[in-house]
Amino acid sequence: MTKFALITGGTKGIGKAVAQILAKAGYNLILTYGNDVEAAQFVQAEFTERFNTEIFILQADITSEKSIQVIFDFLESKDIRLFSLIFNAGITSRTRFEEIKQEEWERVFYANVHFPVFLLQKILSRIEIGGNVLFTGSLMGVYPHSVSLSYGVTKSAVHALVQNFVKFMAPYKIRVNAIAPGFVDTDWQKTKPAEIRRNIENKIALERFCDPDELAEIYKLIVENNYLNGEIITVSGGYSYK
Repeated sequence: MTKFALITGGTKGIGKAVAQILAKAGYNLILTYGNDVEAAQFVQAEFTERFNTEIFILQADITSEKSIQVIFDFLESKDIRLFSLIFNAGITSRTRFEEIKQEEWERVFYANVHFPVFLLQKILSRIEIGGNVLFTGSLMGVYPHSVSLSYGVTKSAVHALVQNFVKFMAPYKIRVNAIAPGFVDTDWQKTKPAEIRRNIENKIALERFCDPDELAEIYKLIVENNYLNGEIITVSGGYSYK
């Protein structure tokens, strides 16, 4: 039987790379996206043509509680049970600590922490016994984040969620893990000025950003390895905070 995976933020960046490697392996996919319907439709058409698998796209704003019901209703209407639930979508705020408002702070927390918690709660019955949940954490949840306090703190919270969730998911035989990527060469990262990129590369032993496809291979490993559970796997290329 073909397995289903749901990837939030699955049509761009890391999420798209993960979607591609899983589609190539024969998984049926549900890819959520925020606002860029054109990009989502392009990915759906491309993957449908390239891979012999079902590709669904679903608009879901991770800052809105309504999206939880949207995803639940979609799974119910299609009678889909998930083998893998990948929480990849996230947001940040670069407002200075001295200026950030409580509303903005809470918005980042809702998207990165509260949304995945309550989505998992809502669709738990739609995850297969022996299935898995995989979070995209961040190296910035391990090392201090000098730009976004809210992002660093929420990603630290995601790592803590994983380590606590293992006990709560054990009765359902569902594994829970996270990947904490360092600097990944997504389209967004490529827009950074050359000097900033060089400064980052100088802190990485391999002296380069991670290719999204390299990172996706590790997502696939975690999805398919039946013993990995409660792990926070850092993928940084040998990053050293200075």
